[in-house]
Amino acid sequence: MDKIENAITNYNHSISLDERKNLIVTGVKKIENFDEEQFFMETTMGNLIIKGEGLELIKLDTMQGQVSIKGKVSSMTYNDEIKIKENQGFLNRLFK
Repeated sequence: MDKIENAITNYNHSISLDERKNLIVTGVKKIENFDEEQFFMETTMGNLIIKGEGLELIKLDTMQGQVSIKGKVSSMTYNDEIKIKENQGFLNRLFK
């Protein structure tokens, strides 16, 4: 497991957005949570929050650290101070 984490840590981080509806993010360590309005992921360059409408996970390549998302992207924000608590996951918010 450490070898996989070290390999992903060494990947370059990049974001490619095509017409605000096709997004590819590289250097992703893990996706903390997501729904159709927000994705929260940890990248090699910090925590990334993607907000929009109708967001959908198209491809997740954990070996390459690459994520593909489609939907209307309205914002992308880095925030190194946010930590998702275990009880704030998608399913727990759904059943509130």
